[in-house]
Amino acid sequence: MSDPSEITSPPLDAPAPQSSAEVPTYSGFVAILGKPNVGKSTLLNTFLGVKVAPITPKPQTTRRGVRGVYTDRQASEVRQLVFVDTPGFHRAKDALGEFMNREVRAAVVDVDVILWVVDLRRPPSDEDKEVARLLRGLDPSTRVYLVGNKLDAAKYPDEALELYGELVPNVSRTYRLSALEDPEAVYALRAELLGELAEGPLFFPEDIRSDQSRETWAAEIIRESAMTHLRQELPYAVAVQVLQWRDPEGDEPLYLMAELWVERANHRMIVLGKGGSMIREIGRSARKQLEVFLGHRVFLELEVVVRRAWREDPEALRELGFEG
Repeated sequence: MSDPSEITSPPLDAPAPQSSAEVPTYSGFVAILGKPNVGKSTLLNTFLGVKVAPITPKPQTTRRGVRGVYTDRQASEVRQLVFVDTPGFHRAKDALGEFMNREVRAAVVDVDVILWVVDLRRPPSDEDKEVARLLRGLDPSTRVYLVGNKLDAAKYPDEALELYGELVPNVSRTYRLSALEDPEAVYALRAELLGELAEGPLFFPEDIRSDQSRETWAAEIIRESAMTHLRQELPYAVAVQVLQWRDPEGDEPLYLMAELWVERANHRMIVLGKGGSMIREIGRSARKQLEVFLGHRVFLELEVVVRRAWREDPEALRELGFEG
């Protein structure tokens, strides 16, 4: 079971170099880029060996950049990879979507490597071509590695990988893997990235796995549960804000209180479900995940509130942490 400190670390918006004077240290930043629903968050979680990013079969599950930290300490050296998982690059339809695309553009600045993740089951789509256009506009010295994901379900992976590679001439390396079904291939890629790091200071303490606050992490677990259980377009109009986190005393459960925001009154009724059945199911699923990762019983209280047009409301977006 994971140590809660690995996934509930305080936010570090501007990470300060960490001292490790007794042995040489190596570090670098790796951005994980791609259109929605190609497996970027699954890849990140597998790199880290712990869940820091939400995963659902629905596109646009990731809404903000999440930094995941993997530190490998050996007797003679310490190596640290800082992965930046980005939202899927897409055609924005609202202020939230514009924020998500800004997160993607910001992620490719000042990183050492970009992992461009694509779905090997399909040829390049218009959204893939938008990502490729962004990559072609980078400094030619930027290392771009093409990562073909979902290999286990691809009929013509070689042909698909070739089509993607033709879109970005500055791709310097290609990989084929299944982040969900073949973690060993992901670990092999991680080992290569570790071996290529330049000597430099550690940017995070060695026991940190994510730069998210514990409230943000818990909110994403709850939102993942909501997206999994709700159908059609409604999941994209749901936001989650954790308002209370009370650490347990003795045998008491950890107490969490969160709001689920929806934009219309009829959406609220859907999220609640008949007799409260849907919100109970969302809460039950989220609570199970929280208890597994935190290693403690959790009392989770959920409320569903109407926050009209929150995706276009700058104040609402700031409350949820979507700055910029």
